[in-house]
Amino acid sequence: MIVEWNSKETAPLLSLWLESTIYAHPFISESYWRESEPLVRDVYLPSARTWVLEENGVPQGFISVLEMQFIGALFVRPDALGQGRGKALLDHVKQRYSALSLEVYQKNERAVSFYHAQGFRIEDSAWQDETQHPTWIMSWQADQTPSA
Repeated sequence: MIVEWNSKETAPLLSLWLESTIYAHPFISESYWRESEPLVRDVYLPSARTWVLEENGVPQGFISVLEMQFIGALFVRPDALGQGRGKALLDHVKQRYSALSLEVYQKNERAVSFYHAQGFRIEDSAWQDETQHPTWIMSWQADQTPSA
């Protein structure tokens, strides 16, 4: 079940985020992600609308949309990847926004392929000074995606 996250208790999401982001980004030092946890907790999560996919009350994944319809996070537990949870979360927000954008590390090929398959297109590239890795800026618009 996908529910909007309204709790001030961020520990379950932070735990899922940290495990997932370390798994998805082996090319970036784990210490970088651990040092980023306060920023995620204190800035990003409070400023975003977040939906959580729960099974038996346990978060399996979440998606956060920041202002300007920017997906700041889409994470699924590593042991739950490839089972449609990320697509379900993305479809959930696609029903609420007519356009979305995101930034993804170019080396995160699994995510880049996933977003392409979901109708996102590369619009630009960027450079992350903090991690010293290039990213893609990708976007999706409701009217550009063929109906199934």
